Amino acid sequence: MSVRDALKRALGLAAALSFLGPLLTRITLGHAFFLTGRGKLEHFENFIGFLASLGIPAPELNAHFVARLEYYGGIALVLGLATRLFAAALAGTMIMAILTSEREQFFSSWLPTGEIGPTDIAPFVFLLLLTWLVLFGPGIVSLDEPIARRLGLARSPEDPGAVKVRKTA
Repeated sequence: MSVRDALKRALGLAAALSFLGPLLTRITLGHAFFLTGRGKLEHFENFIGFLASLGIPAPELNAHFVARLEYYGGIALVLGLATRLFAAALAGTMIMAILTSEREQFFSSWLPTGEIGPTDIAPFVFLLLLTWLVLFGPGIVSLDEPIARRLGLARSPEDPGAVKVRKTA
């Protein structure tokens, strides 16, 4: 077998397994958000106090929103349901976490003298993965896929993250 044939087979195998990237990302992130959302709901008063200690305005209202977003958004990510919408909303919470509770550690992680790097900051890693889901979508193994087909949205083979609207008569 030539090098070219081996590369062709390897690329074919990679393409056949490409559904695993978004699937495993969604399941991992969804599970993590489900657990953190559940924990926030179970210890709701503590979560309100934490938000208040950070100076978050309307801490009780924000606690209700964030805890439920993480809980239900986590479930939706695992299922691949409204993935881009939930990933974008959860990304917003990660930005807020970086700018509040993780602010000092996040900015110092970029200094060459520090002992930790940006990828040691969990909200930053989550933000990167959520951004990827927003831009490239849930993948074919998701509830979003049959819904998109039903609505007449077809995936572009050249760009799996993009969709084309099917013209109807």
